[in-house]
Amino acid sequence: MRYSNIEYTDMMTFKGGGPMLCELFGPLVGLEAEWAAQGASTDEISLAAFGFDYVLFADAGAACGFIGGTPEETIEESERFLITRDRMGRTMKLAKDVATIALPLDYPVKDADDWLKMKAHFAYDDCRVDVDSALRAAAMRKGGALSRVSVPGAFGAARDLMGDEAVCMALYDQPDLLRDMFVTFAKTSVEVIKKVGRIVPIDNVCIGEDLAGKSGPLVSPEHVREFFAPYYKEVWDAAREAGAKLFSQDSDGNVEPVMEAFIECGVNVFFPCEPAAGMDVVKLRKRFGKRCAFKGGIDKMALRGSFADIERELTYKLGEPSLREGMVFGLDHRIPNGVPIVNYRHYVKRARQLLGMPEAAPQGHVRMAF
Repeated sequence: MRYSNIEYTDMMTFKGGGPMLCELFGPLVGLEAEWAAQGASTDEISLAAFGFDYVLFADAGAACGFIGGTPEETIEESERFLITRDRMGRTMKLAKDVATIALPLDYPVKDADDWLKMKAHFAYDDCRVDVDSALRAAAMRKGGALSRVSVPGAFGAARDLMGDEAVCMALYDQPDLLRDMFVTFAKTSVEVIKKVGRIVPIDNVCIGEDLAGKSGPLVSPEHVREFFAPYYKEVWDAAREAGAKLFSQDSDGNVEPVMEAFIECGVNVFFPCEPAAGMDVVKLRKRFGKRCAFKGGIDKMALRGSFADIERELTYKLGEPSLREGMVFGLDHRIPNGVPIVNYRHYVKRARQLLGMPEAAPQGHVRMAF
């Protein structure tokens, strides 16, 4: 089923409708070949066969993060690896046979002097507002699309510049450096949102953090409130003035210890809610109630097991009455290698049955990771 922006927003703010069943991200590298060898159809490999729910989205022509830099160049390529230098000047290594995201081998910012050299790439410039894209988004929105603006993550963008460990240390050793980063991100994002918002109402502001692992977040609630909150609140205030109802945060790992602090900042949608990291959407809904919605939450690893494993996971999550609102059900990240196509077919069939949905009818597939 295709949701309109109004239907989707209402569902995610507990005003009726839902739940949805979707894929957030899609398959890991290599799974499509596995499925093809197992006799999957073209529509199954593209996920079109499974009739997933979706809302069309329209990027509102807002560039809030890093701009400029030097053109990406290839340094070295082998059968397995691709090593490049990206626009930030980082050396990046991609394992081509297993990944789609390259990992940095070095970072451009170690101290305040390095940040000052990078700061201009995050400052406001009129080129950050693409008027033509904003006008297209406005037209699409009239047809039911969800207008979207993405802003740099506080931890996420700082990590891209410094690396995880350096950001964690900077919270104690270089707090003024991080504060200046976040003030810069805020000034630019707010100005872009205000200008774009004059052309197209904004429905959803999105932020990517990836600030947690299995054992918990890399920052404390106190860090969020002290360092991140001013940035988040400025962005959310500007976005709400431009019409936004949804503020979604993408972070892998167990973010439950900092969720309260982020909710105070305005975040009202969390995903992908990884069970392997302890993110149990049934328990999270009982704790937070209607203060936030979720996307994902279904243990992807259950699909590598038996039909009984799939049944247990789906019955527990999809059978929970409180998750019939404010919930976009989907796997908690990419579909892993080793999931047989027969298991995936069974997963979709049983999920649709448990949610009272009709049998799947092929349609276009839209990733819901935003």
